[in-house]
Amino acid sequence: MTKTQWLNIARTAMTSRLMDIIEETELAPAGKVTYQFSARGHELPQAQMAEALTHPHDGATVYYRSRPFVLGAGMTVREGFAGPLGRATGRSGGRDIGVVHHLPKGKHGIAVLPASGDVGAQFTPAVGWAQAAVYRAEVMKEKAWEGAIAVAFSGEGATATSGFWAALVIATTQNLPMVFCVEDNGYGISVPSVYQTPGRNIAANLKSFANLSVLDGSGTNPAETAQLVEEAITSARKRIKPVLLRLTVPRLCGHSGADNQAYKSAEERKYEESRDPLPALREFLLKKKYCSKSELEALEQEVERDVRAELALALADAEPNPADATRYVFFDGKAPLRGGMMAEGVSQTVQANTDAKESTPEPRVNLLEAVKRVLDDELRLNPRVAVFGEDVGVKGGVHGATVDLQRKHGVQRVFDTSLSEEGIIGRAVGMALAGLVPVPEIQFRKYADPATEQLNDCGTIRWRTNGDFAAPMVVRIPVGCGKRTGDPWHSVSGEAVFAHAVGWRIAMPSNARDAAGLLREALRGNDPTFFLEHRALLDTAQGRAAYPASSDYRIPFGVAAQVASGSRATIVTWGEMVYRALEAAQQAGGDVEVLDLRTISPWDKDAVAASVRKTGRCLVLHEDTHTAGFGGEIAAFVAQECFRHLDAPVERLSTPDCPVPYNPILTDAVVPSVESVTARLKALLAF
Repeated sequence: MTKTQWLNIARTAMTSRLMDIIEETELAPAGKVTYQFSARGHELPQAQMAEALTHPHDGATVYYRSRPFVLGAGMTVREGFAGPLGRATGRSGGRDIGVVHHLPKGKHGIAVLPASGDVGAQFTPAVGWAQAAVYRAEVMKEKAWEGAIAVAFSGEGATATSGFWAALVIATTQNLPMVFCVEDNGYGISVPSVYQTPGRNIAANLKSFANLSVLDGSGTNPAETAQLVEEAITSARKRIKPVLLRLTVPRLCGHSGADNQAYKSAEERKYEESRDPLPALREFLLKKKYCSKSELEALEQEVERDVRAELALALADAEPNPADATRYVFFDGKAPLRGGMMAEGVSQTVQANTDAKESTPEPRVNLLEAVKRVLDDELRLNPRVAVFGEDVGVKGGVHGATVDLQRKHGVQRVFDTSLSEEGIIGRAVGMALAGLVPVPEIQFRKYADPATEQLNDCGTIRWRTNGDFAAPMVVRIPVGCGKRTGDPWHSVSGEAVFAHAVGWRIAMPSNARDAAGLLREALRGNDPTFFLEHRALLDTAQGRAAYPASSDYRIPFGVAAQVASGSRATIVTWGEMVYRALEAAQQAGGDVEVLDLRTISPWDKDAVAASVRKTGRCLVLHEDTHTAGFGGEIAAFVAQECFRHLDAPVERLSTPDCPVPYNPILTDAVVPSVESVTARLKALLAF
């Protein structure tokens, strides 16, 4: 560290400390800041790390006590105040709490990736950024990314989370350029660290963890902390080993503004005060003769003036516009600064015309083959595409959708992962933020449950960063009951839960042709997308269709397919239920309109309304469970928008509220059969 860098560190630490004091003693008591978190005691290592990360493609994930780092990385004091004040000028535009930070392009070019309010959610996106840095340097031959690293900041409490261990396994097994920077203040709110890790010291416990460099020391001693930070960054940048850097710091405040720390003894709090890093930093600067006492006092006075001036500006800043509250849930034409293909300049060849004409279609293929062909095409056309998940490499996926893709495109572009859905999806988030197009596979719908936190966080990234970031990806998941067997673990449909996830698009094609068009549309889009592949259609005759020969063939989301026309009633359905609906319509005498929604988010309201207004009757059919199933959303829409045209109540038919059983007799008893659909349709027609 040079003299200039040390003075920058001092300025950042002093600025952060003063901002915390102002919020705690002035703004929070006045009700101007309603959710306050202080970083007092944590300033030194964060300020040093901000000075040390000098690569233009370094990335960092942060948590709620990381404002010193974000200030050091380039966030203005005005923005730092505007966030907790909820002003339009805050980084989130008033959408998120003020301690959840992001910065698209900070000092030296560093990206502070969108923070999550969930403890431990920062680790796997950071490891995804680290992997993307290697990918862009080695696969895409972009020299500008050589040597870039990722740093994940956390407290010691976060080391007990699944995200920490998932990221640790990924980083160490693949030797990724990453630093886990753990600021250990001894407490998770009121819970002492003895409950987070045996013996209170995660560094001691991980000394024998293979392929991990473990560094442990003070986060309050300026010289020692600087040496540890430098060693950690050097090791990661040279890819010697990933690094766990544990730095002990005091928490000189409550967990949040509402926490009075009554669980700490007076002696303990006094000891923590004795470890305050700011007096040690002042003493260090004077001892090194980086400044005189008068110059140090002048710096403190300058910080005071600057912070007060920036506070005045933030207090005068406008409140957010209520009309913007729902903006940025989905891509609206404004490319984010980081993340997403459009932000990174994908070639016009890949950003193809959605209306491109087809040549003569190829012979019919099954749905699984259509998926594989599109993945193969997009891997060939777009070097940013990466396909990964459990068993997708050498084996070619447990369903066979990626057979031979690793052989054709290489192990860095089609690769196996550790058995951690949190790690698969969190890693995909970081890769997407770094400009890649991740295509993670989750083997069955039920297995997505461990990744719920990352999935939900991913969907809101564009919204909560006020359009600064986006993480487009396509998550492929086989769903529903297979032709050969059902059971509670592999036969979940569950699209209604995904439909409730903000910011996600959802496709569930019923045939190979639609699968090809929708998957290509998703891969060239700019929003995270669930691509649900029904197990009963993967390799069966029902799902077979002519594969479109054109590599530009795309189907826009939100456009239903009319697979049968009629005037007596409308059946609205999707997935494998399309074929049961078609057969039931014939058994009920025909002249029944069947709409295949094809996509759940968005769904084609216009097509549904037009059909129901014509037929006067509506049956919504789906395989997901009944209560709060997506059919309820459609039924409510039809009742509201088509009420005057209805000749009968809107009907819903679905799987009852129980899991799919293993015994085939029991399976047939719960999953809507052609017979049950026919009976319900006949009753509707007779009403």
